[in-house]
Amino acid sequence: MNLLAFWKCVLMELIVVNCQELQGRIVGGYAPLPHSVKYIVSIQTNNSQHFCGGTLINKYWVLTAAHCNIGVDQMMIVAGDYSLAMYEGTEQFFKPHLVIPHPQYNKDTNNADIMLIKLKAPVYLNRFVSIAPMPRQDAKITEGKLCQASGWGFTSSSGSQIPSTLRTVKLPIISQERCNSSQSFNGNITSNMICAGYSTGGKDACEGDSGGPLVCDGRVYGVVSWGYGCADARYPGVYTTVAKFRKWVDRIIFSFYGRCQKY
Repeated sequence: MNLLAFWKCVLMELIVVNCQELQGRIVGGYAPLPHSVKYIVSIQTNNSQHFCGGTLINKYWVLTAAHCNIGVDQMMIVAGDYSLAMYEGTEQFFKPHLVIPHPQYNKDTNNADIMLIKLKAPVYLNRFVSIAPMPRQDAKITEGKLCQASGWGFTSSSGSQIPSTLRTVKLPIISQERCNSSQSFNGNITSNMICAGYSTGGKDACEGDSGGPLVCDGRVYGVVSWGYGCADARYPGVYTTVAKFRKWVDRIIFSFYGRCQKY
C-alpha cells in the first residue's frame, strides 16, 4: 500500500466506513443557491469536523445512515449551514439527546443502514432551515426518475478535493435488476436499497455525503449509504430506501410524542 492509499484508509476509518467501500461524496455536481437545500444538516465531531450528512424530518429528529454512528457524546448537529469554512450567522447548533440505529443494521451487508438522531432542543424553522417530508410506507420511485443528492463530501473520485460549500447533483434512479446484475453489484443490493446514477458514470454521491438525503419530488426517498469507488459507470451510488422504514421511523418518533415535547 502506498502512502496516499494508507492515509485514505486512515481517513475512512475516522469516519466509520469500510476501506473497501467508499461512502459519500458529491462528484460531478454543482453548488446550489445558498440555503436553498434547507433540510440538510452537517453531522460533525466535537471538534467541528464534518463527517456525515443528515436530513431534518422533524423539529427534534434527524434522519441519517447507521454507519454514521460514532456515539451520541461525540456528535454535533449543525442546521442552516452552507459554507463549512466560515460562520454565516444562519447556523443552528445542537447536541443529540440520543441516536437510534435500526436494530437490523448490518455493517457487513449495509442492509438497514438508517438511523434517527433525537436532538436535545428543537430546531428553529425559518428561511434557512426547514423539514423534508418522507414518502409513504412502501412508496415506489420509478426507474429514470431524476432525484437530487446533496452534501459536503469530496468532489473528485480521487478524494483530493474537499468543498467548503454545499454541493448537489441530480441523478436518475436505476432499477434494482440492473443494479444487482453480474455487471454491477452482483446480488448485493437488498430490497431495502435503491440505486441512482448514470450509465456513463461521472456523477455520484458516494465519504462526507454519507447519511445525506436523496430527494425525489420534494420527498426524501433515500439516505446516502455505500458504493464501490465513486462515479464509476458500473457501480452507481446505493441509498437506503426510506419508504421501507417509514413505519419504523413513525413508531420511534411517536413513542416520544407527548412524553418530552410537542411536535
